[in-house]
Amino acid sequence: MATKKPAKALVRRSLIGATALVTASILAACSGGGGATSDGGKPTGELQILVSSADSSDAAFKAINAGFEKEYPDVKVTFSSVSNDNYPATKSSRLTAGNVDIIVVKNFVEVPDFAKESTSDDVLLALTGGLLDLTKEPFLSHYAKSVLDFQQIDGKQFAVPTGLSYSTGVYYNKALFQQYGLAVPTTWSELENVMNTLKTNGQTPFGIGGKDTWPAGLAMLGAVGGTYPRAIDKGTLVEGLWKGTASLTDAEPQSILERTETIFQNAQSNFAGTGYDEIPAGFAAGKYAMTVDGTWNEPTIKAAVNGAFDYGYFPFPASDTASDNAFLNGKIELQLAAAAHTKNKTAALAWLDYFSNPKNYATFVEKSGFSPAQPNIAATPFLDSIKDYTSTFEPAWDTVWVANNQAGQDAVYPFNYPALTPLGSDSAKQAAEAAQSAWKAAF
Repeated sequence: MATKKPAKALVRRSLIGATALVTASILAACSGGGGATSDGGKPTGELQILVSSADSSDAAFKAINAGFEKEYPDVKVTFSSVSNDNYPATKSSRLTAGNVDIIVVKNFVEVPDFAKESTSDDVLLALTGGLLDLTKEPFLSHYAKSVLDFQQIDGKQFAVPTGLSYSTGVYYNKALFQQYGLAVPTTWSELENVMNTLKTNGQTPFGIGGKDTWPAGLAMLGAVGGTYPRAIDKGTLVEGLWKGTASLTDAEPQSILERTETIFQNAQSNFAGTGYDEIPAGFAAGKYAMTVDGTWNEPTIKAAVNGAFDYGYFPFPASDTASDNAFLNGKIELQLAAAAHTKNKTAALAWLDYFSNPKNYATFVEKSGFSPAQPNIAATPFLDSIKDYTSTFEPAWDTVWVANNQAGQDAVYPFNYPALTPLGSDSAKQAAEAAQSAWKAAF
């Protein structure tokens, strides 16, 4: 595998912004129709697709599947959506059984030289011949070159990028903010003032779906985004942790958990028992004024609010320097790959080709809420409203961080938010100490 030095890899990551997608139109050769795949032949039989679930993207995939089956009536699409927590095991078992054709690949990025032993399972799957090489497929020409460059593995393309998402923003109820004379916070101190004002007036500041664990981690990602605002800042921390020159108990890393703990303390009571899919309805009902969530969930939030009030979205302001909080952090969303040993290669390639057709892809983007990975695809009004926050792309922590497979559970993220009360029983200091202990044990 052709690994890269951290600085080079992170500079490449920084090219994937909304602006880059627009200007990339001169780099990506976009044709008007779906075109043909290199496989040839007439698609027939059953096509099995497995993805990790979210309400909006599931609905978008179902719309694509319906259109595909109409165009290819001899193909039956069997679509399976599995929770994020259960997805890795389900994917592994179905690949082993040989009963899946198209899957979502995770952590699909090459790692720096110092962490090469932690190459993700899906990257290893690609490198060992487990995924179809899509490099020469005509449908990839529809996508922005900057996005394809970011996701290449050993100089090859193994996945179709479904879009971009931003994971470090806060949805807020504009009516409640106006009622209490609150402005959009641009610093941590200003956010503290917003939370205190809301609580003083009997309003719950944040809604969190802690039952599913990972949604609570979005507050952690936001805290990292403001504390380490640039890709190179995050990369320097990663390298420092791997080389032992930085500790998770240092002041800045520990502040990530302190900020996250504060958000937890300002969330609805017993949020650890609330499901992620319950949050939009609670937000719409005015049970809380804000929720930390990704742009991917905006269609669901829009449907829940249903015009009852105006809402907005701002970057989580973890720093007391406003410029550190100026941009949202994001990632390439669900990346679709075809199993090398698919029993229906013709149908799999035809489906990826159909999905990539700009007309069909525009439908997917509209329903999923993803930012487009193809140039010249119209953004939704919501995405247009946050364009200032996405004009410069900064990768989210989970796209930069490289876990050590030998480290304990407390160092997986490694900002140990699941240990914080009420998800766990630790204070920020205790969670940081546990994470550092688990991390250090791996070396």
